[in-house]
Amino acid sequence: MDHKKRPEDKKRPEDRVGEQQVTYDIYAAMPDDGLRYEVLDGSLELMSPGPNTSHQILSYNLQFTLASGCRAEHLILSAPLDVILSPTNVVQPDLIFVRPERADIVTKRGIEGPPDLVVEILSPGSRHRDRVRKLRIYEKHGVPEYWILDPGAQTLEQHLLTGDRLELSRVYEGEEAVTSDRLPCVSFTVAGLFDDPTLRRLLSSN
Repeated sequence: MDHKKRPEDKKRPEDRVGEQQVTYDIYAAMPDDGLRYEVLDGSLELMSPGPNTSHQILSYNLQFTLASGCRAEHLILSAPLDVILSPTNVVQPDLIFVRPERADIVTKRGIEGPPDLVVEILSPGSRHRDRVRKLRIYEKHGVPEYWILDPGAQTLEQHLLTGDRLELSRVYEGEEAVTSDRLPCVSFTVAGLFDDPTLRRLLSSN
């Protein structure tokens, strides 16, 4: 009997990109090649190149701002961390909120179930994925609140689950106070997130 591995067993992760019917177990068993992947509706997707500096500054500013008001009430985590919504939908949002009463979804593997809030920060290569594909996946799996932070427009889009649809509730900009009925500890301005000299310089040079 020939005990050699089948050709598909030797596939590198990047060779599986675009394959259908990839599950979490297949994804988790892949060798670490230093790249980041997500599983979207059973398709293995290579994420954009590593986030740029302005993306990371914004992510830090938002996480710090939210933690200042909400840390005692919520677990606030940042990428890279797997959010396992189903065997065929495994995503890595930029920021994740989990309320303490739902702490049981936090496991050694990652977050197993819909967080109370997910945040994506747009980058040039992620706009369609974040605005369309991942929005529909978050919607399908019952994520109650989804924010999209757009560095170019300097806006925050707040999507709320209404019935079985994630609907755009409001677009915040400037000095408008960002609030959330589901997360009463939230109160900040989008302008405050961008009030960083290094970030302003980086964005103005684009």
